[in-house]
Amino acid sequence: MILTDINPKLPMRNKATTKAYYIGHLGFQEFGKVDYEAYLMLEKDHIQIHFFLFEALDPKENYGQVYIRTNDIDSLYQSFLDKKLSIHPSGKLQMKPWGQKEFALLDPDNNLLTFGQTR
Repeated sequence: MILTDINPKLPMRNKATTKAYYIGHLGFQEFGKVDYEAYLMLEKDHIQIHFFLFEALDPKENYGQVYIRTNDIDSLYQSFLDKKLSIHPSGKLQMKPWGQKEFALLDPDNNLLTFGQTR
């Protein structure tokens, strides 16, 4: 037996807002054929992120985080800049001491999305 995938679950306060951000700004698509009222499944390329409704979420107290690997971090970063997406203040594209080139952004619910590529 082997593990094959991981699909993180992050909190969302408003399904329409989350859907609009991930689809409209990050290029995700809805996954699945059933529209659940309090659950959202999105995918892009080879990854999926799932979201659960948490209307009482205080974004200032949300520590949801996902690390997403890519094979062309420079182009991805530039595409987000071209779309005028807000990059995390301390998450600009840079080479990290652990050998990853990374950048990060926050979604509307303050979930931290870090994108990285091994160099």
